[in-house]
Amino acid sequence: MAVAEDVCTETTGATALGVPAASAMAVGTAAQEVGLKRGEFAIAVHLGLIRLMVPRDGGRPMVGRDEIERLRSQDGFPETLRERVRTVGTAEGARRLGISPDRFTRFARAGCLTPITFYLNRYRAIVWLYLADELTGFAAREPQLLTGRSPGWLRDRLEGGADCRAGNWRSRRVERLLSLTEDPWARVAVLADTLDPVQLAEVVDDPYERAYVARLRPEPAFGPTGPVWARETMAHLMRADEPDELLWRRVNLIMELDNAREVRPAPRPGGDRRAIPSPGSERAPAPDPRADADADADARSQSKSRSRSRSGPESDLVPGVPSSVPPSPCPGPGPVHAPTGAAEPVVGLLARIGLRRRTSRETNRRQSPPRRATFGE
Repeated sequence: MAVAEDVCTETTGATALGVPAASAMAVGTAAQEVGLKRGEFAIAVHLGLIRLMVPRDGGRPMVGRDEIERLRSQDGFPETLRERVRTVGTAEGARRLGISPDRFTRFARAGCLTPITFYLNRYRAIVWLYLADELTGFAAREPQLLTGRSPGWLRDRLEGGADCRAGNWRSRRVERLLSLTEDPWARVAVLADTLDPVQLAEVVDDPYERAYVARLRPEPAFGPTGPVWARETMAHLMRADEPDELLWRRVNLIMELDNAREVRPAPRPGGDRRAIPSPGSERAPAPDPRADADADADARSQSKSRSRSRSGPESDLVPGVPSSVPPSPCPGPGPVHAPTGAAEPVVGLLARIGLRRRTSRETNRRQSPPRRATFGE
């Protein structure tokens, strides 16, 4: 049984509104209203031809009735809409271009054609599908590639074992998702899907931020349907596998992550959005002005007696607070200031994208004592 990619059609960028039940409908009902199959409706959402709405209190995305009326008012509905989302496989695409299926596959592997979606056949093999309109445009732009001998650059690329179908599909999906949203953390979630968990932890080292990004990842418009192995294949295809693409995705994720942190921090457990203080930056609680004078004098005398027996400086003690009580690790309502001691090294972009081990080795080399010369040197 074939499993279409509509199991993972994204809803990122959908309008978040308080959707009344009388003015909206489920995506399955909307697909029937406009005369599209589930896969065709998913492609229309991906291309931005149909806008979705997400209820404020969460739940599955819906389609407004005014959106259905807008589609119905277009010229040539529903044939025009159905033609814009029509997909073809290798055999039918080759017939459209007037070439053999083998030549069509070589064009796709070389990166000349970009798939729009895919499905898994009964043997769990990936079958790529292409937009029929894009194939027509390719034939009009590149007629010299359809006849005669293939150019040298195309032959060299194929002889090197290139297969750009998954990478082109992945880039197309990521670019489309980024164009649908302006929320900084949603953009981080889109790029986070292109890295495996180990690489994602290297870039997003805060576990609370990773958990927040996981909640914002794009979800299927029709819900998580299909077998588990189909969703696993989808997740595998979403991850970058070439070194150049991995570097590019990491750099883009770092820039989007820095921008998201500047706009607003990721939520913390218990609704505390304040930054976690770094070690050594804890501050003792301020003295309670409502404490009576007797209790305050008694606490001050106990602090002085203990300070004589301790080797630490007396300036570490806070008047009005017993020294036996450890300072609170939670910062006050104000900003957390860095300690005034030795400055921490600034981690640059190159270190964050994969040169951390090299940086640590260089640091250890600088901190290690000089080697003692042996006899005979």
